[in-house]
Amino acid sequence: MPRSFDMAADYASSVPTVLAAFGDERYWLARLDASTGEAHLDQLTRDSDGAITVRTTEVLDSDTLPALVRQVYPGDLRVERSEHWSPVSGGSSTATVTGAVPGAPVRLAGNGTLSPAHAGSHLQLTVSVEVRIPLVGGKIEEMLGGQLRELIAYEQRFTTEWLTGRS
Repeated sequence: MPRSFDMAADYASSVPTVLAAFGDERYWLARLDASTGEAHLDQLTRDSDGAITVRTTEVLDSDTLPALVRQVYPGDLRVERSEHWSPVSGGSSTATVTGAVPGAPVRLAGNGTLSPAHAGSHLQLTVSVEVRIPLVGGKIEEMLGGQLRELIAYEQRFTTEWLTGRS
């Protein structure tokens, strides 16, 4: 049974400024370059209405994976991620996020909202993680949920620093 995780991040920048970063190829290349493993920007599309679609692939070295994951998935882990951000409407933007590990029974799907906040903007994200492996799937889901929280915090810090460097 999938597990749901609520996450949040605050940005010192406005919704349009954060979205401008999400739609900037230089941002994604820098962010992926800063990751610990091999990472690729597979697609970045910014529609004329301001909608943004991003697809990335990251390869996590098996040596960096928790023992439980290495037991059920030998070798490096290829993670495909997709984000779609709506144009700003009413001051906010909504997102759909998906993730998959090809060849593994892992599914990630989520929805988020980037809204104005008193000091900039606030991201509220709910992600559902499903790992269909008998006996250990729930443990891996919990582990992934914790790692997703860490990832959101890292991405918030990276985005804030990247935007600060452009001011």
